[in-house]
Amino acid sequence: MEDFGSKFVELHGMVFGWAILAAGVVGLLYAWYLRTSVGHEDPGTEKMQEVAGLIQQGAFAYLNRQFRTIAVLVVVLFIALFFSAKGEGLAIQVARPVAFLLGCLASGVTGYMGMTLAVRGNVRTTAAARTSSKEALNIAFKSGGVAGMFTVGMGLIGATAIFLIFKEKATEVLLGFGFGGCLLALFMRVGGGIYTKAADVGADLVGKVEAGIPEDDPRNAAVIADNVGDNVGDCAGMAADLFESYEVTLVASMILALAHAAGDAETAVKWIIFPLSVRAIGVLTSIVGIYMVRAKDDEEHAMQPITRGFVVSAVLSAIGFALVAKLYCDDWRLFWATLFGLALSVVIYKLTEYYTSTRYPPVKEIAKSTQTGTATNILTGFATGLESSVVAVLVICGAVMVSWLIFATGGESGVEKVLATLYGISLCGMGMLTTTGVIVSMDTYGPVADNAQGIAEMAGVDEAGPVLQKLDAVGNVTKAATKGFAIASAVLAALSLFGTYLSKVAGGGGEAVNAEALTKLHIDVADPKVFIGLLIGGALPFLFSSMTIRAVGRTAFQIINEVRRQFREIPGLMEGKAQPDPARCVDICTRAAIGELVAPGLLAILAPLVVGSFLGWPGLGGYLAGIIVSGQLLAVFMANSGGAWDNAKKYIEDGNLGGKGSDAHKAAVVGDTVGDPFKDTAGPALNPLIKVMNLVGLLITPLVVKLQGDPMAAIIGVIGAGVIVLAFVIARGRGGFSEGAVEKAVAGAEE
Repeated sequence: MEDFGSKFVELHGMVFGWAILAAGVVGLLYAWYLRTSVGHEDPGTEKMQEVAGLIQQGAFAYLNRQFRTIAVLVVVLFIALFFSAKGEGLAIQVARPVAFLLGCLASGVTGYMGMTLAVRGNVRTTAAARTSSKEALNIAFKSGGVAGMFTVGMGLIGATAIFLIFKEKATEVLLGFGFGGCLLALFMRVGGGIYTKAADVGADLVGKVEAGIPEDDPRNAAVIADNVGDNVGDCAGMAADLFESYEVTLVASMILALAHAAGDAETAVKWIIFPLSVRAIGVLTSIVGIYMVRAKDDEEHAMQPITRGFVVSAVLSAIGFALVAKLYCDDWRLFWATLFGLALSVVIYKLTEYYTSTRYPPVKEIAKSTQTGTATNILTGFATGLESSVVAVLVICGAVMVSWLIFATGGESGVEKVLATLYGISLCGMGMLTTTGVIVSMDTYGPVADNAQGIAEMAGVDEAGPVLQKLDAVGNVTKAATKGFAIASAVLAALSLFGTYLSKVAGGGGEAVNAEALTKLHIDVADPKVFIGLLIGGALPFLFSSMTIRAVGRTAFQIINEVRRQFREIPGLMEGKAQPDPARCVDICTRAAIGELVAPGLLAILAPLVVGSFLGWPGLGGYLAGIIVSGQLLAVFMANSGGAWDNAKKYIEDGNLGGKGSDAHKAAVVGDTVGDPFKDTAGPALNPLIKVMNLVGLLITPLVVKLQGDPMAAIIGVIGAGVIVLAFVIARGRGGFSEGAVEKAVAGAEE
């Protein structure tokens, strides 16, 4: 497309680009406004501020150590990406790894900035809850809004700036940007998830079940670590997670737009500008949506204003889609595909609410099953999660089918029709995450409310308890809903990336698409290489989940023994005459989470390389398809079952079925601890895993295609190194509960 530059200027693409960039800046400015607004709220009593200060210190200390650990791998991958772009020109060869660093930085900053306000908004929410449910909700959601607006602002600015600079070469650079965001999100998700759930499980099992004391009781040494974990797992981790979902769907749509419009600069510009415009519209409508989350009075249920803000944002977004699709692109198909993605977000939201809210039958059924013990509680929750994953995948299938039909009826033929339908599917993902600003706000609201309840308990602010308990229960639903968004968007983004993978294979691994080759290209499941790849890809999410859940179990083992030791060895602790030592639990969680996050990350990066080396591009294609299918099903199952178990416990704590301290409550606590690593560690981490593996597959496509059919000696070095490292990864993940695990952890804490 030699005339791309002239056509771009002629169609006022630059004007659109700068306007879209301005929308991203507006998003960041609004985030700063929210940050300032929350900072001016009453921080409460001296005791409340003291507890909040401990949470802040632990959260920042963990994130700082996590970033230092990840930095080593980031440097190695920076070098690898430089060589991955060899042959595409020096500018791209330098720009891709630089964009990778910027993607890592943007994802990290998004998570970090969201968390910085969350750990300040929690105590202010507690203070407001003493007198007003309405004000407590407003402060908690505004605190979450900072993370939400940083997510959309940073993502839009990064992608738009790259496009304005590199134009038709931007997609190759955007691969690096998207990979950086995905990779850091994976590490933050895994590390934060291990931290938060190990502390949560340890605090609940020893405190609530064994000692019979309330949740967040100040006598429990693991409570501070639990509250720290809420922030590093749900605030920082989920913000980075949704940032990369937001970014990858945009990258996929832009790559497919350029591939479809090869030789047609006018269509290329319009089809690239449209997804950028959709993102800009989402930034502006998210601002309105966050503003609309204001309770009318203290009696209004917290879920109602949150739903109102989400719906208003969605409706305004749909109007914006229509205007851009008609007035600029003159193609209603773009509007309908994006609209169905937006509708999918609403359906996923309501579906997740149905399976995880205390107001609907599934959670009530799980709570009722606790009357006959722990086993029936776990069985019922397990079945609920399995059912929800099937319903969710059917909904996603419906959205993909509609997107396909919209573009299948167009005027294109051959390769153009194939790429157009894939572009339509990517627009469905774009539409789903249009309201990302509100979605991330909903997620971060959850740990803010949870922390606020913990601060109230530890600081003895009893008057705030009833309000915060209700806000926390709603937070469990919003957190589960955002996990549903992230997982569904991962599937749509991965499917779009899968189409991009095939186009790269057809082009011999290079940037250009060979139209004739693509129409003849297919992946035959009957081919043993493809089938083996499919099986391995389907199995990897299970191995990954095993590694992360085992990591939670090992760390929780240490936390449980440490809390027991303090109850046993600190005189007067149970009577409330002495203080626990929370620093030991915080240090155990920090050390364990940092140590455990590397192995799953290496698995995600190296597995596609090994599979591609052994099985070639057909086997790698089967592998990527297997990851998408089993990863989505497993992720939804774990996220929803965990959320349902958690709210079943809260349903009983509200005074139903015997209330707190009853046998039903103890059974529900055990079910909740089983679900903790499901919903906050393994389940959500599968979302970035799906996209990291697909992006790695896309980045190594030129190498895999080039080595296809070469003697084994030519690739034995790659295979050997990969197998050795993978063996180490699996062995590290198997670990065990050694006799001296607790003693070593305590000794390490004393250093």
